[in-house]
Amino acid sequence: MGLIDIFMAVKRDQRRRQIQSSSKPGLPVASAAKRKVSSCQKDDYSEVTKIPRYSGPYLPEDIWCQIHALLPLQDAARAGCVSHDFLNSWRCRPNLTLSEKTLGLKENAFGGARQARYFTKIVDGIMKKHSGIGVKTFTLQYCGSCIQASHLNNWLQIAVTPGLEELVLSLPPVPQAEYYNFPCPFLLNGRGDSIRNLNLTCCAFHPLAGLGCLRKLHLYQVHITGDELECLLSNSFVLEKLNLMHCNKIICLKILCLLKELNHLTVFECATLEVIENKAPNLSTVRIDGALIRLPFGDSLQVKDLEILCSSESNLVHYACAELPLIMPNLETLAISSVDEILNTPVLPAKFLHLKELEISLGVSEGPFSPAYDYFSLVYFLDACPGLETFILAVLQTRMKHRSISGNCSGLRLMPERHHASINNVKIIGFCSAKSMVELTCHILDSATSLVNLTLDTIYDGGYESTDRLAVHEIGHCSPIGKHMIMEADKALLAIDKYIVPKVPSRVNLNIKKPCSRCHAL
Repeated sequence: MGLIDIFMAVKRDQRRRQIQSSSKPGLPVASAAKRKVSSCQKDDYSEVTKIPRYSGPYLPEDIWCQIHALLPLQDAARAGCVSHDFLNSWRCRPNLTLSEKTLGLKENAFGGARQARYFTKIVDGIMKKHSGIGVKTFTLQYCGSCIQASHLNNWLQIAVTPGLEELVLSLPPVPQAEYYNFPCPFLLNGRGDSIRNLNLTCCAFHPLAGLGCLRKLHLYQVHITGDELECLLSNSFVLEKLNLMHCNKIICLKILCLLKELNHLTVFECATLEVIENKAPNLSTVRIDGALIRLPFGDSLQVKDLEILCSSESNLVHYACAELPLIMPNLETLAISSVDEILNTPVLPAKFLHLKELEISLGVSEGPFSPAYDYFSLVYFLDACPGLETFILAVLQTRMKHRSISGNCSGLRLMPERHHASINNVKIIGFCSAKSMVELTCHILDSATSLVNLTLDTIYDGGYESTDRLAVHEIGHCSPIGKHMIMEADKALLAIDKYIVPKVPSRVNLNIKKPCSRCHAL
């Protein structure tokens, strides 16, 4: 018996009790003859007609509303069709998540405009039967063809009421001239004052005022200017998290000092952005793409966590070493993604005195990663982080063109004067037989006196935690790897056995991840 079946059984029992209570003494009866039935006959009748029933407790109506709100959308709708009480709960359902998945529609089952019409018909029926009272979260996600603006306006008018806390509107990408214009007047007169989370995708948004309770703002492919965003932010004093992605109308991003609660900022692929004027006093976490990290940023001394997202920019590791110690000296975690490093890592002009975790991802989707780049030069980066505890290096490539190691250990470069006393966890994903990578690994073993764990993964495939890749076959298959990198993984294993294993101290746990014997066999 499913959850909804149990609920319906309880409701039937509750209704039966109400009927029984109406037949108590003092109420009219059908005839006197019925009262003269012998006790023997009554006992026989009771035995024959006895119906088992649910013996659970009576539940108040508000509890049923809460239970109904927890049901998945389709189950809640079915319950509303067979129960008058559940129908009332359905009309006041607080959480409305409307998508092809929650409505039981297969993506593009009808194709194009027909799918959009069918989706519109279902959602239109749901929203017209909803009272608009008590809505806490409203999510509308559709990936098909365009939905008419009039329908979207009608649905939002019902959903955006005082008390709404979360509003998510995700529309399919269309030509910019056809973007849906979000009806900002719906947010006025107190209707948007309770919104804590606003998430918009593929629409135009021209706010007329701030939202006093707004804590999270996520805009993806949204037409909004810098002045309009400033208008919204200037009165959203409790905002904690701001995400801007592919918002190509913003030239200047102004983050005011009034935003004292703002601690998280993401800016990615905003093509027209020229300057970030940050004055938020407690902004500690920044995620920004490589093309924007070079822009003027404003106050950055309080930033502790920085992630430079992958973009078409090159030499981001070199830039981070040369500039970030002076711009963001108080970093505690740093993650860098770079598609190309022509310049080797330089000696840093200052130290990251507070950095605890460093993750560097180097990779290209096709071909080799910059053969001229010297992995061993990353020693200078490690040397500038005296408190570093975790170091992760990931290299993605489909061919390896670096010079492979050969000969004996006497040819390896050494830097005995460089010590890394705090490093205890090192992971290299996509470990290859490049001489400079082997030298880097040997240097870490020689100089990291607190090292506890060293993981060398010869395949870059998303980073499964299990040493034995066959373990992933319980849930699927390994990621496909080209034969060039499978052959390179075999060379890397030979290099590990010859150069790395003899140097591993007894205190260090060495974890070597090999190619999958089933999926990566040649």
